[in-house]
Amino acid sequence: MFTVSVIVPCYNEQATIHLLLDALRRQTFPLQELEVIIADGMSTDQTRSRIAEYQATNSALCVRVVDNPLRVIPSALNRAIEAAQGEIILRLDGHSTPAPDYVERCVQALQEGRGDNVGGVWEIQPSGKGWAAQGIALAAAHPLGVGDARYRVGGQAQEVETVPFGCYRRARALEIGKYDETLLTNEDYEFNTRLRQAGGKIWMDPLIRSTYFARPTLAALARQYGRYGYWKAQMLRRYPHTLRWRQALPPVFVASLLVLGIAAIWLPLARLLLATELLLYGLIMLSVGLQAALRRHRLTLLISVPLAIACMHIAWGGSLLWGLIHPPASKTGIRNIG
Repeated sequence: MFTVSVIVPCYNEQATIHLLLDALRRQTFPLQELEVIIADGMSTDQTRSRIAEYQATNSALCVRVVDNPLRVIPSALNRAIEAAQGEIILRLDGHSTPAPDYVERCVQALQEGRGDNVGGVWEIQPSGKGWAAQGIALAAAHPLGVGDARYRVGGQAQEVETVPFGCYRRARALEIGKYDETLLTNEDYEFNTRLRQAGGKIWMDPLIRSTYFARPTLAALARQYGRYGYWKAQMLRRYPHTLRWRQALPPVFVASLLVLGIAAIWLPLARLLLATELLLYGLIMLSVGLQAALRRHRLTLLISVPLAIACMHIAWGGSLLWGLIHPPASKTGIRNIG
């Protein structure tokens, strides 16, 4: 009988799935007590064959695949939990790699009662070699891009609102109703919100570390944050008290651009305010890019970091505003797990 079930939502992860499985095989936690359940959203690339190849050559690590025909993350997680044999669930992603002691540290913190859901810090790495990929990875860990999200910017061990790759008891997940399959993104935050409302505690320990591979292009980053913003709006319909300052600033910024942009057609003052806002924003972005370029000795970061942060702000903020006025037409929504 397994002690820990690692659950992994997966769709078209042929480039990184072997990195995750290798990292899990190298865990300090006993492999005989560990199983890996990959909930695949019917991948159309070589993901399944890569997993099969790994299973054939690495029998020490138990790896199972279950189907996720809905192809959305919360349904993948639920199908994996249903198939899990372990008392403890640990959630990871197909484009992540945990540190060698990740499972051991998570289980230890959980058993010590530090939290009902325990997680750590992302070390965000580029998933490509293009000029934009480095900037996107830095932007995804910069306070100006992600605010005070502790799992991205670090900090001391503490109670937090959410963790991305949590470790919790299977019985606790069943008790609060697993993941909400009508909320196609922000599923971790929503799960942790219900867990906290039920008296649970979310614990972040910076010694628990994993590598997360950021999106490789600005277009992919915009799609990701557009999805985040839209589904955050749907979550706010249910839990308006969960909105934080870092999440409110991008939609306020986008709204101000829209209002001033329209007003500028007729009002000189609006044109002045719009120009001033854009100038200040541009100067702040360039200063961040300059710092990154000087620190990393890479000139392209002068442009790529500001572009990535602005892309995150506008995609998140605009999509959140759109989501507030335009709820999904159905409960199934967008078919996307990436």
